[in-house]
Amino acid sequence: MNCIVVDDEPLARAEMRSLINEVSKLEILSEFSNAPAALEFLKTNETDLIFLDIEMPLVTGLDFAKMIPKHSLVIFTTAYSQYALKSYELDAVDYLLKPVDKKRLEKAISKAVLYKQLLSNNTVKNTVESNTNDFLLIKAERRYYKTNFSEIKFIEALKDYVVIHTQNQKLITAMNLKTIHQKIISPKFIRVSKSYVVNTDCIDSFDTHSLYIGDSEIPLGEVYKNAFFTAYFGDSMSLE
Repeated sequence: MNCIVVDDEPLARAEMRSLINEVSKLEILSEFSNAPAALEFLKTNETDLIFLDIEMPLVTGLDFAKMIPKHSLVIFTTAYSQYALKSYELDAVDYLLKPVDKKRLEKAISKAVLYKQLLSNNTVKNTVESNTNDFLLIKAERRYYKTNFSEIKFIEALKDYVVIHTQNQKLITAMNLKTIHQKIISPKFIRVSKSYVVNTDCIDSFDTHSLYIGDSEIPLGEVYKNAFFTAYFGDSMSLE
Protein backbone atom coordinates (compact mmCIF):
# COMPACT_ATOMS: atom_id res chain seq x y z
CA MET A 1 0.00 0.00 0.00
CA ASN A 2 1.35 3.45 -0.90
CA CYS A 3 0.75 7.02 0.26
CA ILE A 4 1.58 10.69 -0.21
CA VAL A 5 1.96 13.50 2.34
CA VAL A 6 0.39 16.91 1.69
CA ASP A 7 1.31 19.70 4.12
CA ASP A 8 2.52 23.27 3.59
CA GLU A 9 5.01 23.05 6.48
CA PRO A 10 8.36 21.36 5.58
CA LEU A 11 9.02 20.30 9.17
CA ALA A 12 5.56 18.75 9.46
CA ARG A 13 6.14 16.76 6.26
CA ALA A 14 9.53 15.55 7.49
CA GLU A 15 8.07 14.48 10.82
CA MET A 16 5.19 12.66 9.14
CA ARG A 17 7.56 10.82 6.80
CA SER A 18 9.67 9.72 9.75
CA LEU A 19 6.67 8.51 11.74
CA ILE A 20 5.13 6.65 8.78
CA ASN A 21 8.40 4.81 8.15
CA GLU A 22 8.72 3.99 11.84
CA VAL A 23 5.27 2.47 12.38
CA SER A 24 4.35 1.00 8.99
CA LYS A 25 5.50 -0.50 5.70
CA LEU A 26 3.70 2.08 3.59
CA GLU A 27 5.52 3.19 0.46
CA ILE A 28 5.75 6.99 0.45
CA LEU A 29 5.45 7.96 -3.21
CA SER A 30 5.97 11.69 -2.79
CA GLU A 31 5.19 14.79 -0.72
CA PHE A 32 3.63 18.14 -1.59
CA SER A 33 3.39 21.60 -0.06
CA ASN A 34 0.03 22.42 -1.62
CA ALA A 35 -3.11 20.73 -2.91
CA PRO A 36 -2.91 21.71 -6.62
CA ALA A 37 0.49 20.05 -6.96
CA ALA A 38 -0.80 16.93 -5.23
CA LEU A 39 -3.89 16.85 -7.45
CA GLU A 40 -1.72 17.00 -10.56
CA PHE A 41 0.29 14.04 -9.24
CA LEU A 42 -2.88 12.03 -8.58
CA LYS A 43 -3.95 12.37 -12.22
CA THR A 44 -1.17 10.02 -13.32
CA ASN A 45 -0.29 8.12 -10.14
CA GLU A 46 -2.65 5.73 -8.41
CA THR A 47 -2.41 6.53 -4.71
CA ASP A 48 -3.94 4.45 -1.93
CA LEU A 49 -3.70 6.84 1.02
CA ILE A 50 -3.25 10.60 1.47
CA PHE A 51 -2.03 12.22 4.69
CA LEU A 52 -3.61 15.63 4.34
CA ASP A 53 -3.18 18.86 6.27
CA ILE A 54 -6.26 21.13 6.43
CA GLU A 55 -5.14 24.75 6.73
CA MET A 56 -3.06 25.28 3.59
CA PRO A 57 -2.71 28.14 1.08
CA LEU A 58 -4.33 28.03 -2.37
CA VAL A 59 -6.72 25.16 -1.57
CA THR A 60 -7.61 23.90 1.90
CA GLY A 61 -7.37 20.23 2.75
CA LEU A 62 -11.14 20.04 3.19
CA ASP A 63 -11.75 21.36 -0.33
CA PHE A 64 -9.00 19.17 -1.78
CA ALA A 65 -10.57 16.06 -0.21
CA LYS A 66 -13.65 16.64 -2.39
CA MET A 67 -11.50 16.44 -5.54
CA ILE A 68 -9.45 13.31 -4.99
CA PRO A 69 -10.17 10.01 -6.78
CA LYS A 70 -12.71 7.78 -5.09
CA HIS A 71 -10.25 4.94 -4.60
CA SER A 72 -7.87 7.12 -2.55
CA LEU A 73 -8.37 7.18 1.23
CA VAL A 74 -7.65 10.23 3.40
CA ILE A 75 -6.23 10.68 6.89
CA PHE A 76 -6.38 14.33 7.95
CA THR A 77 -3.51 15.76 9.98
CA THR A 78 -4.03 19.15 11.60
CA ALA A 79 -3.35 21.23 14.70
CA TYR A 80 -7.01 22.30 14.91
CA SER A 81 -9.59 20.07 16.57
CA GLN A 82 -12.57 22.07 15.30
CA TYR A 83 -12.30 20.43 11.87
CA ALA A 84 -12.90 16.90 13.16
CA LEU A 85 -16.61 16.62 12.39
CA LYS A 86 -16.25 18.16 8.95
CA SER A 87 -13.46 15.72 8.10
CA TYR A 88 -15.62 12.70 8.89
CA GLU A 89 -18.40 14.12 6.74
CA LEU A 90 -15.90 13.86 3.88
CA ASP A 91 -15.49 10.12 4.59
CA ALA A 92 -12.00 10.48 6.02
CA VAL A 93 -10.56 7.29 7.45
CA ASP A 94 -9.22 9.17 10.47
CA TYR A 95 -8.33 12.56 11.92
CA LEU A 96 -4.99 13.09 13.65
CA LEU A 97 -4.09 16.09 15.78
CA LYS A 98 -0.58 17.52 15.61
CA PRO A 99 1.83 16.75 17.10
CA VAL A 100 0.88 13.30 15.82
CA ASP A 101 1.12 10.53 18.40
CA LYS A 102 3.00 7.47 17.14
CA LYS A 103 0.51 4.92 18.49
CA ARG A 104 -2.42 6.95 17.22
CA LEU A 105 -0.85 7.06 13.74
CA GLU A 106 -0.25 3.32 13.79
CA LYS A 107 -3.92 2.75 14.62
CA ALA A 108 -5.05 5.08 11.81
CA ILE A 109 -2.82 3.34 9.26
CA SER A 110 -4.09 -0.09 10.33
CA LYS A 111 -7.63 1.15 9.81
CA ALA A 112 -6.76 2.49 6.36
CA VAL A 113 -5.14 -0.82 5.36
CA LEU A 114 -8.24 -2.72 6.48
CA TYR A 115 -10.57 -0.37 4.61
CA LYS A 116 -8.47 -0.65 1.47
CA GLN A 117 -8.92 -4.41 1.67
CA LEU A 118 -12.66 -3.99 2.18
CA LEU A 119 -12.85 -1.78 -0.90
CA SER A 120 -11.12 -4.36 -3.08
CA ASN A 121 -12.95 -5.75 -6.10
CA ASN A 122 -13.76 -8.94 -4.23
CA THR A 123 -15.77 -7.22 -1.52
CA VAL A 124 -17.51 -4.15 -2.95
CA LYS A 125 -20.04 -6.37 -4.69
CA ASN A 126 -21.69 -7.16 -1.36
CA THR A 127 -25.35 -6.18 -1.26
CA VAL A 128 -28.17 -6.25 1.27
CA GLU A 129 -30.61 -8.70 -0.33
CA SER A 130 -33.41 -8.57 2.22
CA ASN A 131 -34.29 -7.50 5.72
CA THR A 132 -36.67 -8.52 8.51
CA ASN A 133 -37.52 -7.07 11.89
CA ASP A 134 -34.48 -8.80 13.38
CA PHE A 135 -31.69 -9.15 10.82
CA LEU A 136 -30.21 -8.28 7.43
CA LEU A 137 -29.23 -10.79 4.77
CA ILE A 138 -26.02 -9.63 3.12
CA LYS A 139 -24.96 -11.32 -0.11
CA ALA A 140 -21.20 -11.62 -0.55
CA GLU A 141 -20.13 -13.52 -3.68
CA ARG A 142 -22.28 -16.70 -3.60
CA ARG A 143 -23.08 -16.74 0.08
CA TYR A 144 -25.69 -15.02 2.23
CA TYR A 145 -24.67 -13.74 5.64
CA LYS A 146 -27.30 -13.34 8.31
CA THR A 147 -26.48 -10.27 10.38
CA ASN A 148 -28.65 -9.80 13.44
CA PHE A 149 -29.45 -6.22 14.41
CA SER A 150 -28.21 -6.96 17.91
CA GLU A 151 -24.76 -7.81 16.49
CA ILE A 152 -24.39 -4.48 14.66
CA LYS A 153 -22.52 -1.85 16.70
CA PHE A 154 -22.60 0.96 14.18
CA ILE A 155 -22.63 1.67 10.45
CA GLU A 156 -20.14 4.02 8.82
CA ALA A 157 -20.23 5.74 5.43
CA LEU A 158 -17.10 5.17 3.33
CA LYS A 159 -16.92 6.66 -0.16
CA ASP A 160 -19.88 5.19 -2.10
CA TYR A 161 -20.31 2.34 0.38
CA VAL A 162 -21.11 1.66 4.01
CA VAL A 163 -19.13 -0.39 6.50
CA ILE A 164 -21.24 -2.45 8.89
CA HIS A 165 -19.33 -2.87 12.14
CA THR A 166 -20.54 -5.99 13.95
CA GLN A 167 -19.32 -7.60 17.15
CA ASN A 168 -17.03 -9.95 15.18
CA GLN A 169 -16.35 -8.49 11.74
CA LYS A 170 -16.72 -5.60 9.30
CA LEU A 171 -18.84 -5.96 6.17
CA ILE A 172 -18.94 -3.48 3.31
CA THR A 173 -21.92 -3.01 1.01
CA ALA A 174 -22.56 -0.93 -2.09
CA MET A 175 -25.28 1.19 -0.50
CA ASN A 176 -25.55 4.67 0.98
CA LEU A 177 -26.12 5.27 4.68
CA LYS A 178 -29.68 6.55 4.35
CA THR A 179 -30.82 3.48 2.41
CA ILE A 180 -29.37 0.91 4.80
CA HIS A 181 -30.71 2.84 7.80
CA GLN A 182 -34.19 2.56 6.30
CA LYS A 183 -33.75 -1.21 6.01
CA ILE A 184 -33.03 -1.61 9.72
CA ILE A 185 -36.48 -1.64 11.29
CA SER A 186 -35.46 -0.85 14.84
CA PRO A 187 -35.71 2.38 16.86
CA LYS A 188 -32.40 1.51 18.55
CA PHE A 189 -30.50 2.56 15.42
CA ILE A 190 -30.11 6.34 15.32
CA ARG A 191 -28.42 8.60 12.78
CA VAL A 192 -25.87 10.68 14.72
CA SER A 193 -24.00 12.42 11.89
CA LYS A 194 -23.76 12.54 8.12
CA SER A 195 -21.49 9.50 8.21
CA TYR A 196 -22.71 7.32 11.11
CA VAL A 197 -25.71 5.33 12.35
CA VAL A 198 -25.26 3.76 15.79
CA ASN A 199 -26.92 1.01 17.80
CA THR A 200 -27.74 2.79 21.06
CA ASP A 201 -27.44 -0.50 22.99
CA CYS A 202 -23.73 -0.53 22.16
CA ILE A 203 -22.83 2.98 23.34
CA ASP A 204 -20.32 2.81 26.18
CA SER A 205 -20.03 6.53 26.94
CA PHE A 206 -20.58 9.93 25.36
CA ASP A 207 -20.17 13.68 25.67
CA THR A 208 -21.79 16.52 23.77
CA HIS A 209 -19.44 16.05 20.81
CA SER A 210 -18.73 12.32 20.51
CA LEU A 211 -20.03 8.82 21.22
CA TYR A 212 -17.73 5.96 22.24
CA ILE A 213 -18.32 2.36 21.24
CA GLY A 214 -15.43 0.13 22.23
CA ASP A 215 -12.28 1.83 20.95
CA SER A 216 -14.20 3.79 18.30
CA GLU A 217 -14.91 7.50 18.73
CA ILE A 218 -17.92 8.58 16.69
CA PRO A 219 -18.60 12.28 16.04
CA LEU A 220 -22.01 13.65 17.02
CA GLY A 221 -23.18 16.09 14.36
CA GLU A 222 -24.83 19.37 15.33
CA VAL A 223 -27.79 18.72 13.03
CA TYR A 224 -28.46 15.34 14.69
CA LYS A 225 -27.51 16.14 18.28
CA ASN A 226 -30.86 17.19 19.77
CA ALA A 227 -32.76 14.38 18.05
CA PHE A 228 -30.22 11.85 19.32
CA PHE A 229 -30.39 12.93 22.96
CA THR A 230 -34.19 13.14 22.85
CA ALA A 231 -34.49 9.66 21.36
CA TYR A 232 -31.89 8.18 23.69
CA PHE A 233 -32.87 9.82 26.97
CA GLY A 234 -36.22 11.53 26.45
CA ASP A 235 -37.02 15.19 26.99
CA SER A 236 -35.52 15.20 30.49
CA MET A 237 -31.91 14.98 29.25
CA SER A 238 -29.92 18.19 29.57
CA LEU A 239 -27.01 18.94 27.26
CA GLU A 240 -25.38 21.33 29.73
